[in-house]
Amino acid sequence: MALILFDLDGTLIDSEAGIVNSIRHALERLGAPIPPREDLRAWIGPPLRVTFPLVLGDDLAAVERAVDYYRERFSTVGWREHVVYPGIGEVIEALAARGDRLAVVTTKPDLYADKIVRSLPFGARFECVYAAQPASRDSEKAAMIARALRDFGSHADDAVMVGDRHFDIEGARANGVRALGVRWGFGSDEELRAAGADAIADDPPGLHALLR
Repeated sequence: MALILFDLDGTLIDSEAGIVNSIRHALERLGAPIPPREDLRAWIGPPLRVTFPLVLGDDLAAVERAVDYYRERFSTVGWREHVVYPGIGEVIEALAARGDRLAVVTTKPDLYADKIVRSLPFGARFECVYAAQPASRDSEKAAMIARALRDFGSHADDAVMVGDRHFDIEGARANGVRALGVRWGFGSDEELRAAGADAIADDPPGLHALLR
């Protein structure tokens, strides 16, 4: 039996539409320039207070307004604008049937994370959702993984973190946890390898093979 931790955005669900549309909404409300959609894809993963300054600079008041405008749309519409990656549900069900313990570790604020996970067809398979605090300015991945290990009474050698961005890999490495990257999310092979991923899965069946 292992403890397997999953990132949410870019690993379990393709959440680009909800996140990018809500970012655009926030910048439009502020009358700020809107980067190309491909650039905004790179904003998926880090906290909003890290990414909004890329356009708004050091204007902290404007950044906070942008966060509020983002949440204005995301809390009503954006949180539902996602698609489950084909095949990932089968992986989750197989791991649960094997007896592994499953949890989600995400930088998405806890305002939305638990609601999104519980809405997934396989959401009930996750015993816990570790999410960022609304006022967070950093990814908190390492701290959340450490908390999961304590809560589950799991040794690092018996745990795995699965994710698509360097935050996931770095958080796992900081705790001595095996780190698996996935190619179907928002990161790149270069990013995952540089962060120290132990292996990278091409698709959900490939991930299942690595977890076996």
